[in-house]
Amino acid sequence: MRQVVEEFINSKWDAECVPLLEDYIRIPCQSPAYDKDWETNGLLDQAMTLLHEWVQKQDLPGMTSRVMHEPGRTPFMIIHVPPTNDTATNSILMYGHMDKQPPLLPWAEGLDPYTPVIRDGRLYGRAGADDGYAVCAAITCLQALKKAKVPYGKITIVIEADEESGSANLPFWIDKVKPELGSPDIVVCLDSGALNYDQMWLTNSLRGAVNGELHVEILNEGLHSGIFGNIVPCSFRILRQLISRLECEKTGDVLVPECHAEIPATAVKQFQALDEISDDLYTQDVPLKEGVRALPGKSSELGLANAWKPCLCVTGSGGMPCLATAGNVLRKGTSVMLSMRLPPPVDAATAMAAIQRAVESDPPYGAKVTFKGGLCAGGWSAPEMVPWLAEAVDTASQSFFGRPAGNQGLGGTIPFMGMLGKMFPKAQFVITGVLGPKSNAHGPNEFMDIAFTKKITCCVASIVAAHCRECC
Repeated sequence: MRQVVEEFINSKWDAECVPLLEDYIRIPCQSPAYDKDWETNGLLDQAMTLLHEWVQKQDLPGMTSRVMHEPGRTPFMIIHVPPTNDTATNSILMYGHMDKQPPLLPWAEGLDPYTPVIRDGRLYGRAGADDGYAVCAAITCLQALKKAKVPYGKITIVIEADEESGSANLPFWIDKVKPELGSPDIVVCLDSGALNYDQMWLTNSLRGAVNGELHVEILNEGLHSGIFGNIVPCSFRILRQLISRLECEKTGDVLVPECHAEIPATAVKQFQALDEISDDLYTQDVPLKEGVRALPGKSSELGLANAWKPCLCVTGSGGMPCLATAGNVLRKGTSVMLSMRLPPPVDAATAMAAIQRAVESDPPYGAKVTFKGGLCAGGWSAPEMVPWLAEAVDTASQSFFGRPAGNQGLGGTIPFMGMLGKMFPKAQFVITGVLGPKSNAHGPNEFMDIAFTKKITCCVASIVAAHCRECC
C-alpha cells in the first residue's frame, strides 16, 4: 500500500494540485471581514468555482458535490464520497476553507500575494497553505487509496469561505446540511500547522479569540498641540492607560480574570515532551531584527503559554495621520483594534463583556470611551484519542516521515472546531495541516512546502484506511 499511495500522491500533486493552487492564488479574493464588496465583485465565488470544477473532474466512484449559495452568505461546498463497501455506515468528516487573509504588502523581492512562485520546493502566494490545499489533499488521499485497492468508509468533505472572518456563516450552512453529515467517527481538519517539517503534527487544542475596536474621543476638532498641550489630555495617553487595564506592559500578562483558565495537567505533560524534540521549536525561525530577543523559555514553557494563556495584541489603529503628514496637533481621538486570544475553555462572550467593562468604566478625564466588539470565537480542546487512532496516527507518521507524530496546542483559532465538538461529542479529532516554520500564514511571503504537503496527504490516506479497518 505505502509505495502505491506515495507514488500516486506525489504524481497527483505535481501534475494537478500544484497547478490548480497556482490558479487559485492568482484570484485576489479575501475573506468577507476584509472585503466589503465580496458579494458584488464575485471573487470568492470565482475561487470556489475554480476548486469545485476541479473536484467535478476527479475520478472517485459515486462522488457527488455541490456549491451552495444564499443571498448575503459566503459560498459553501459539500462533497460526498460513498464507502468502497456499500454496507459500511461509519464515516469521516473532512474540513477545509478557501477564503483568504488580506495581502499584507510588501512581500520579498520577486514575490507577490497573488502571483504564484515556486522557489526551493515552496509554493509562494496567499492562502495556498492556508487553506487552499485542503480540498486537493482530501480528494487526492482517497484517490490514492482507490489506486492501491485499499477500502475506505463514507467520507464527507466541507469547504467554507468565511473561516478567516470567524466562520460567521458556517453555522447556517452546517444546519442546512446536518442531516447529510450523520455521526462521523472522526473529524479531520486540514487547517492547522506543524512545529517542524520532520513529522506529522496533530493539534489537540485551539485558543479562542475576541477582537474589537477601542475608541477614545476627547475633542470635537483638532487643536494646536503647543497652545493646548498640558491643558487638554492627549487621547493616545488615555488609550495607553485603558490598555494597561487589560495587560501589564512590562510582562505581557493579561489582567482580566475572565480571560484566564486553569491549565490541565495533561497539557503540561504534553508540552514537556516537546523539549525532547528541540529546546527552541517556537523561536528558531522567528524573523527577529538583529539584537531583538523572543520571550525567554524552553519549548515546553513557550508552547504552554502560547496554547493555554491569554494574549493581547494591537492589530490596527485609527485617528492617526501617516508620519509624512503628522502635524503638531492634539487629535480629536485615537482608535485601535484589539485582539485577545483566549485559553481553550474560556467562554468568549464572557471574556468580551469583561474586556468592555474594563475599558469603558470610569474613563480618565471623562473621555468618551467605546468598545465595539467584533469576532467572538470560543476555543476547543480535543477529547482523549482512542488507542487504535493514536496508533494509526503514529504509524502514518512513521511510514512517511520515519518519525512518530508530534502533538501541539495551537495559539490560533478555528471556530468550526468548537462547533463540531458540541455537535459530535463522540467524535475523534485529527487536526493537522501544512503551516510549518516560516510559512507565515496571514503575513507576507506565505508559502506551502510542497514535499511536506505530499507527505501529510499520504498520512491522511493512511489514517483513513486505518479507520475503515477498525470501524467499517
